Amino acid sequence: MKQLFILCLLFFTLSLSAQDRLSLLFVGDLMQHQAQIDAAKRVSGYDYADCFKCVKKEISEVDLAIANLEVTLGGKPYSGYPAFSAPDEYLYAIKDAGFDILMTANNHCLDRRKKGLERTILMLDSLKIPHAGTYINKEDREKNYPLLVEKNGFRIVFLNYTYGTNGIEVSFPNIVNYIDKEQIKKDILAARRMFPDVIIACMHWGIEYRSLPEHSERELADWLIEQGVDHVIGSHPHVLQPMEIKKTPVLLPGML
Repeated sequence: MKQLFILCLLFFTLSLSAQDRLSLLFVGDLMQHQAQIDAAKRVSGYDYADCFKCVKKEISEVDLAIANLEVTLGGKPYSGYPAFSAPDEYLYAIKDAGFDILMTANNHCLDRRKKGLERTILMLDSLKIPHAGTYINKEDREKNYPLLVEKNGFRIVFLNYTYGTNGIEVSFPNIVNYIDKEQIKKDILAARRMFPDVIIACMHWGIEYRSLPEHSERELADWLIEQGVDHVIGSHPHVLQPMEIKKTPVLLPGML
């Protein structure tokens, strides 16, 4: 039997050896405030060698490490909050640390508008980092979403949506995956047609620094599971919130 292990905290590790097992690590928001950008500044550019050194071992040891990229790679001038644009060297360090997949639908993905969204995608593609959440155009989304990742014999589909983009409207023909039940329902159906072992929805939602999820998040998580999602992973609050395991009924032949 295949076994899927999801590790939601950096300090949780699990040694796996069986061929039919897969470990996944989810971490929160990868961001660059101005103080961090300034600290990485060097004469020749930016150096993030120390940024992940204390957790690189844990990140690299899992089969798949997934994170929310909550900055644009919009080029100079680099800036932190409220309009994030990180140096390209930050993305190089993220990949070097062992991250395999990045989610890009979040409230800061349009901080540098059209240029920021498109350049971020181009940088991710140039480093061959699979990603989900934002797209250059409709054709790009249709080709690459839902995101199917195959690893150790597993087929995993990733979905990614955000509650908003800080009031900034997406520019045509760019696409941001907003939380829209009608669209999500279509995407889940498309995901199920890929015959995956699991479907994982990465949702950018909630209230920052609140230790418990909102009622609306709980309702949406329940709805996602009812539609066929296996795991729901949240980002945005910047603090740890409780994890919940739900048991869903198994439909047998004749029960439909």
